[in-house]
Amino acid sequence: MNYFIGQITRLFETSLLDLRTVVLLASVLVTLIILAVAGQILKRQPETWGDQSIIRTFNNRVTAWLTIFVILTISMTMQRWVTVVFFFLISFWALREFITMTPTRRGDHRTLFWVFFLFTPFQYIMVAYDWYAVYSIIIPVYASLFIPGRIAFTGDTKRFLERTAKIQFGLLICVYALSHAPALLFLKLSQWSPDQISRVDWDGKPAGLLLFFIAMVQLSDMLLFAWDRLIGKHVIAPSVNNTRTWEGLIGAACCTGLAGMLVQLALPVTPFTWYGAGVMALLISVMGSSGKMTMSAIKRDRGIKDYGTLVQGHAGVLDRIDSVCFAAPIFFHVTRLMLERS
Repeated sequence: MNYFIGQITRLFETSLLDLRTVVLLASVLVTLIILAVAGQILKRQPETWGDQSIIRTFNNRVTAWLTIFVILTISMTMQRWVTVVFFFLISFWALREFITMTPTRRGDHRTLFWVFFLFTPFQYIMVAYDWYAVYSIIIPVYASLFIPGRIAFTGDTKRFLERTAKIQFGLLICVYALSHAPALLFLKLSQWSPDQISRVDWDGKPAGLLLFFIAMVQLSDMLLFAWDRLIGKHVIAPSVNNTRTWEGLIGAACCTGLAGMLVQLALPVTPFTWYGAGVMALLISVMGSSGKMTMSAIKRDRGIKDYGTLVQGHAGVLDRIDSVCFAAPIFFHVTRLMLERS
């Protein structure tokens, strides 16, 4: 028995996890498995039980999130760089989906080579080395200037602004924004101490902060889907997405904020106070919903339904992480601004 206890203790010491994070991880995984089983049961019921298209969409979302969460859980039992590589692969695939959404011209091909094989891996290498001064500006400044310059040198001016903007935006959202999720693992934060009436160093495991962020994004996505279909009446922008409603957005944000408070009270895996966790969860939900609306607008502009099919019968990976992409940099920078050690 002592041997097994010792092995578990060493695992916690060498991994990104602690007991509270493990409990939260297990809770999320169990919940997703229950939802997946429930979805499969509903799928086999007669059509009188409900709209099969809604059930199918629900099952696809649960399956995609369960797959992502299982892989993320495995990566968190290892070193930080493993999680960084996992997000790099997601970024690479998402950027591929975004770029292939519309045909490119010959003059873009060499530029895309630099985008995929220099800027994308370099961004994640800088995150892995925790060089904030580099990864915070390399894409929005240097890559954004390099892309139009490189395309201009090809001499192909047809739809120049459209082509340039597409590559810039894809790199910004799929790589730069998403890379802020694993960057959470490298933050050195403080927390409020009521006893000392001041801030002290936070001694929690970094995976807790990342897990809290992913769990709140995931919960917000599920709640947005549920509220839109249960009580949604006032569509935000019918020409963009005829299922996104104000009731869904507000309901998901409020419920996600409440869930953030409860998680922090039950399993304090972040350096936030309980009310701070609620505010951050609400912010995550609002930004995630904004991301979904933005990516829906792009799909409508291009006349497509989904960005890709990572798994047969499912939407693309970008369709599943659009909310993560928009929420990650805001969550990262607000957390860093408020709680970074001085």
